[in-house]
Amino acid sequence: MSTAPRIIVGLGNPGQAYTGTRHNVGFMALDALARHWNIPYKLDKARKAELAAGPGVLLVKPQTFMNDSGASIGSLMRYFKFSPEQILVIYDDIAFPVGTMKLRPGGSAGGHNGIKSLIAHLGTDKFPRLRIGIGAPGGKEMTAHVLGKFRPDEQELLGVSIEKAADAARYAATHGIEAAMNIYNVQ
Repeated sequence: MSTAPRIIVGLGNPGQAYTGTRHNVGFMALDALARHWNIPYKLDKARKAELAAGPGVLLVKPQTFMNDSGASIGSLMRYFKFSPEQILVIYDDIAFPVGTMKLRPGGSAGGHNGIKSLIAHLGTDKFPRLRIGIGAPGGKEMTAHVLGKFRPDEQELLGVSIEKAADAARYAATHGIEAAMNIYNVQ
């Protein structure tokens, strides 16, 4: 059996200006988990993160900007003495269409600056991830795309993928990453 995550991290940018943007799907999935478990977030100023204690798992929303997510998470990992294998990071991925998600046990950053920051601060790329599709930018500039809002015709698919991601994260927290991959990566 693979390791079950003890910390589930949702990547995003803090502040109202970024609520509902493509880059914040990690926050959206964490919020779905917090609603399911009916748990509140508390600000941890020392580690620059909002934290919520779930059943056997800590939900974490870094309050640094996306490109510096690793500073917050690295500090938390050292404080709680968790290994990188005990984390599950949920974030946006332009390689997948809206409405899809995929778990993976580790790997490169694939050009994602939040993941690059985590790899730099954790000293490894061997940590589980859950990627939520936000669609490719098409003709748009990348920053405008990831900081943009979802179109009205994408909202239903987005809701489905957020709920599926939250379900997958809950399952992984109980049964391990590999077991969750076997169930939730099947299309």
